[in-house]
Amino acid sequence: MSQLRLALEADVSARHIAFLETGKANPTRGMVIRLSEALEVPRAERNVLLEAAGFAGVYALRTLAAEDMASIRAALEWTLQRHDPYPAIAFDRHWVLVSLNRAATGMLSAVGLAIGDSMLDALLDPSRLRSSIDNWPEVAAHMRARLRTESRHLGGDPVLDRAAEILMREVVPKHAMAGALPAVITTRYLAGGALLSFFSTIAQFGSAQDIALADLKIELLFPADEATRRTIVAGVE
Repeated sequence: MSQLRLALEADVSARHIAFLETGKANPTRGMVIRLSEALEVPRAERNVLLEAAGFAGVYALRTLAAEDMASIRAALEWTLQRHDPYPAIAFDRHWVLVSLNRAATGMLSAVGLAIGDSMLDALLDPSRLRSSIDNWPEVAAHMRARLRTESRHLGGDPVLDRAAEILMREVVPKHAMAGALPAVITTRYLAGGALLSFFSTIAQFGSAQDIALADLKIELLFPADEATRRTIVAGVE
C-alpha cells in the first residue's frame, strides 16, 4: 500500500505518514490503532505495534468462559442450537473446534472429532474426516484456496500455510470446466450408508475487539438437496 493510499484509508495526511516512517514524528496511541485498522493488522499484532510505540496493548485474549463474555456465549449457543437439525460448528483461526450443536456432535463423533480437536488435522489425515468426504479432490481444492485467503488476511499464518501447502501437493488442479460453475461447492459426506450433501455459510462477530473472538468463526451447514434434507429430518422424528 502506498503512503498516499494509507493516508486516505486512515484519514491522515500523506506527509504525516512519511514523517512516521522516517522517524521524524512519533505516533500517538490513537494513530497506531488507526493505522492498524487501515492496514487490517490482526489484533494480536496491533498490541505488538502499540508496545513498540511505547504504549500498553489494548486487545485482550479472553476465553468464552470469561464473565464479560456471557452475552457472546449466549449468542453463540443460541445460533448453534437454533440451527438444529442441521449441523453447526464454531472454530478458531486454526480450525480447532470450540462449540458444536447436537447434529454436528453426532456427525463429527463418528470420525472421532470433539470440542478441542483440530478439523485441519482430521482433514489432512487420510484415515480420518477426509475419508468420509465423497468428493474430496473438489473440496480439497476449495479448502486450499480458503486457507491461503485466511492466512493472507492474518498477515501470514504458519499453521494455515502448512495445511495449504500439503493440499497443494496432494490435489492436482482440474482443467477448466465447460459451461457455468455451480453456485456453491458442496461437501458430500458418507454417513451411516447415506450420502449427505451440504453447503455452508460462515459468520463472525462484528466489531470484535477481543483477539480470540475476532478469529472465531461459526459455520452453518445446510442440505444441498432434498434427499439430504429428508434424511436429516427423518433422523430426528
